[in-house]
Amino acid sequence: MASDASNPLGTYLRDRRTRLDPAAFGFAGSRRRTPGLRREEVASRANISPTWYTWLEQGRGGAPSADVLDRIAKGLMLTEPEREHLYMLGLGRLPEARYRPVDGISPRLQRVLDGMVLSPAIIKTAMWDVVGWNRAAAVLLTDYAKLPREGRNILRLMFASDHVRARNADFADIARFVVGAFRADVARAGASSSAEVMALVAELSRLSPDFAALWQDNDVVAHGEGTKRIHHPDAGLFAMEFSSFSVEGRPELGMIIYNPATPADAKRLERLLFTRGDPAIDLPFEDR
Repeated sequence: MASDASNPLGTYLRDRRTRLDPAAFGFAGSRRRTPGLRREEVASRANISPTWYTWLEQGRGGAPSADVLDRIAKGLMLTEPEREHLYMLGLGRLPEARYRPVDGISPRLQRVLDGMVLSPAIIKTAMWDVVGWNRAAAVLLTDYAKLPREGRNILRLMFASDHVRARNADFADIARFVVGAFRADVARAGASSSAEVMALVAELSRLSPDFAALWQDNDVVAHGEGTKRIHHPDAGLFAMEFSSFSVEGRPELGMIIYNPATPADAKRLERLLFTRGDPAIDLPFEDR
């Protein structure tokens, strides 16, 4: 048998296997000399040959296929980070991205947003659905809480809402940037050809000739950082710098944080946030 140092994949598989409770999988009954599942039990759950699985733990038989690793990951009930680690050990690369729809964010992540009192911040999916926001974002950008779930999509708001279009200074440049970043995001998430993306693209292409033309250009950009000018109906024009961050452990989510570009913008934003009676901007989806 290969040593632990020369067979990290086998070591990892044995470690994960011995941590599982046989009773939870209906394998309890006979006395066991070692903890966890037996090799043949893992092979059965993964629908692979017991001999092949044994060879993997022993460092024999060559590199496994991606399909085999996915079966083993399911059989061992690995988390997504554990599955990624299994791929790195078995194939020397991360697994291909898999698109996973997102309904919301955790309370902990919402508290992170809420802690940024003077910085509008949102969390979006690869489909550019907004699933989290703070009060500053509701005041300066859009009160997403007043929109139906399907209306909280940044692309729908930009290309199908006259209100949002009017509030984006330099709309043509922003629109091109957003479409290019969206294309990159869905590709990275493994969703370029998904039914959800195709339906959204078809819908926006029908609603907006601007979107249809930009989508046909096939531009791809990184969403890293930049400056956006926003027209607020009460407070006028704001220059806001934005930065984008991935959410650790949630590769399907991205956070965008806006900060005033100048001290004057900062003072006006603070005055807007703390003198406004209603902390939200009314932007009904029906008015698109």
